[in-house]
Amino acid sequence: MQKRLLGKSGLEVSALGFGCMGLNFSYGHALADDDAIRLIREAFDRGVTFFDTAEVYGPFTNEVLVGKALAPVRDQVVIATKFGFDIDPATGKYVGLNSRPEHIRAVTAASLKRLGVDTIDLLYQHRVDPNVPIEDVAGTVKDLITEGKVRHFGLSEPGAQTVRRAHAVQPVAALQNEYSLWTRGPETNGILDACKELGIGLVAYSPLGKGFLTGTMSKDTKIGDNDFRKNLPRFSPEAMVANQAMVDLLKEIAAAKSATPAQIALAWLLAREPWIVPIPGTTKLHRLEENLGAASVALTIADLTKIEKAAAAIQIEGERYPPHLMAITGR
Repeated sequence: MQKRLLGKSGLEVSALGFGCMGLNFSYGHALADDDAIRLIREAFDRGVTFFDTAEVYGPFTNEVLVGKALAPVRDQVVIATKFGFDIDPATGKYVGLNSRPEHIRAVTAASLKRLGVDTIDLLYQHRVDPNVPIEDVAGTVKDLITEGKVRHFGLSEPGAQTVRRAHAVQPVAALQNEYSLWTRGPETNGILDACKELGIGLVAYSPLGKGFLTGTMSKDTKIGDNDFRKNLPRFSPEAMVANQAMVDLLKEIAAAKSATPAQIALAWLLAREPWIVPIPGTTKLHRLEENLGAASVALTIADLTKIEKAAAAIQIEGERYPPHLMAITGR
């Protein structure tokens, strides 16, 4: 597996990371703990050194899984986790945002314990809290870095000006934003420009469109009530019919490359910039191997031009999140 540097931070990770959320959260088909731990270790054995989790995944249980799985190879991997949600400890329900300095300190201590580590390699603010100045957030993480509890600071789904304000207090190593062939906001909302200007890496989450860009879903796919995609506008039957054109494009390119649609979607991201790192997730070993195979798919300038021209003619239908979740992105 090739390595990449996340901007100018000096943080080196595998070109493809592993998004651990879906192992036991969000998609309605949680793996048994032993199976999840085994899959994480299979990823490491195949060259993955970058693993992504968050306190809200579970909540809390995903960090425990990641910590247990990676304990034997702790010094060879980069573990990223996130803070920023207010979670009711009694019910585990999300009740709002909370990035007050004292809360950041408390939840960081809890994450360290759940992960079983002395230092968190990359700590993201999961969503920007409008009630706490970003300078206070960055300053708190800066203190945690000084104390040796955190190595690098990141932000997830911030606005470009928020990135600049945070970076002026504590250099931001990475931004984690949704980015894929059907979610290209970072190209137009200033995020990629900020990354280039400030030397920040971009960690692309949901690089396979939450499964849709793999070509394995259609309007007839039954999405379970406990699968969070059930409530996403982009996964309504009508939207999936309209958005099939993007999958058809990926299938066309894939056929010419002896690859799969998922591999083309990931290879496209890898070709965008050398400091972009996609973090696809899966619960299946054969899908893990398929995803990692994308690192060996070389897209030519002609391929990229064809994809760009065809994609520009496709109008993606449906927002990526419902209104209440869209409201907490891009601040």
